Amino acid sequence: MSTKTDNTISLQQVEDQQTTVGNYFISNYPPFAYWSQDQAKKVWAMLDQPAPKDTELGLYVHIPFCRKRCHFCYFKVYTDKNKDEIKDYLDAVLDELRLYLQRPYLKDRLPTFIYFGGGTPSYLSPAQLEYLFKGMQQLLPWDNAREVAFECEPGTLTGPKLDVLKELGVTRLSLGIENLDDHILEINGRAHRTKEIDKCYPHARELGFDQINVDLIAGMIEETEANWKSCVKKTIEMDADCVTIYQMEIPYNTTIYQQMKAEGKLVAPVADWPTKRRWVKYAFEELEKAGYTISSATTAVKDPAKIRFEYRDRLWEGADLLSLGVASFGHFGGVHYQNQKDFGPYVQEVQKGTLPIWRALQTTEEERLVRQLILRMKLGRINKQYYRDKFDVDVEEHFADAFKTLKQWGVLKIEGDWIELTRDGLLQVDLLIRQFFLPQHLGDRYV
Repeated sequence: MSTKTDNTISLQQVEDQQTTVGNYFISNYPPFAYWSQDQAKKVWAMLDQPAPKDTELGLYVHIPFCRKRCHFCYFKVYTDKNKDEIKDYLDAVLDELRLYLQRPYLKDRLPTFIYFGGGTPSYLSPAQLEYLFKGMQQLLPWDNAREVAFECEPGTLTGPKLDVLKELGVTRLSLGIENLDDHILEINGRAHRTKEIDKCYPHARELGFDQINVDLIAGMIEETEANWKSCVKKTIEMDADCVTIYQMEIPYNTTIYQQMKAEGKLVAPVADWPTKRRWVKYAFEELEKAGYTISSATTAVKDPAKIRFEYRDRLWEGADLLSLGVASFGHFGGVHYQNQKDFGPYVQEVQKGTLPIWRALQTTEEERLVRQLILRMKLGRINKQYYRDKFDVDVEEHFADAFKTLKQWGVLKIEGDWIELTRDGLLQVDLLIRQFFLPQHLGDRYV
């Protein structure tokens, strides 16, 4: 089957210009809008199956606590929880893990990659971090995991906390810096300021984490050309192992959208898409001059032979993901699931001894093929042999119309078994890969 597209449409006709409300970046497939509570039972059925022998297992833990909610944030976060509520939550995460480990599908399986996301995982105190990490490892050891990734907000990092994170085995420390100008940070609702970056970053470097990643966002409120170039320059001077750059989007559940709605505005008060792409292109070029390699649509790495992002790469290849915590997303054997989306119901379900699964989706073989094609295209370069080996499919033939369109647009070339996006194609890959969506999923922005 080949996904049909109208080859008479030019790239300019489908290219986004102004930043309007809705999810632009594609993080999964099929879109979340197609998941349902009715399919939650599919997860239970999968968990009753024997453990697979050739599928990697990852572990994700959602820490939903923050000092402050950013104006552009669309994740499940809480800024009003006290230490007793946090303790209840950490206990629920440990109890949820115990419940999962009783299921046949997870018998004798150990995670090869772990990711602590948020919210702000670094919001937790050193004592809370030790309680959570050690409690989890008693249940599911990860001594041989290739990666333990941990997200941080710079203002929550103290010397003792960084020491504890290193001692607990964190290998990838990811700093949500976003911008290096205090005014831009303030007006976008960020809790930290540049002085806190200057305080924590040198100590993190001294501790010798396997890799330190720095996050930036192109196109924030009131960001200018001069500010962006200054941020890129300062980031290069930081000499991080990895730099991740996102282009600002405005999902529905953000305070920016709420303000837009109240004022009757359709266009968000952030940079338009051509500007954001131009800024990221500039950043990539400057990073390359400084010795970095562009390894995906969002990342530049110092040493591609050493610096990898196991969590991303393994998930894009279909690894299982045991996901813990409120509103977190997981995946078992082709069945996607999301936990209860609110704090109270999540904790209560776990305390009752029930897995807190809220909604799910059983995918088809075709949907899994599309997922692993479009997500891995974000790497910029993929090999057709991978899909022949895994799906027994020649993707160039299977998706002939979509590939023909992208080649006509001048954003992709195919040489032998290699499919490669141009730099301009890579910078708008989330727009391009919609060409590979199955007909029933076209037009949905909740992805």
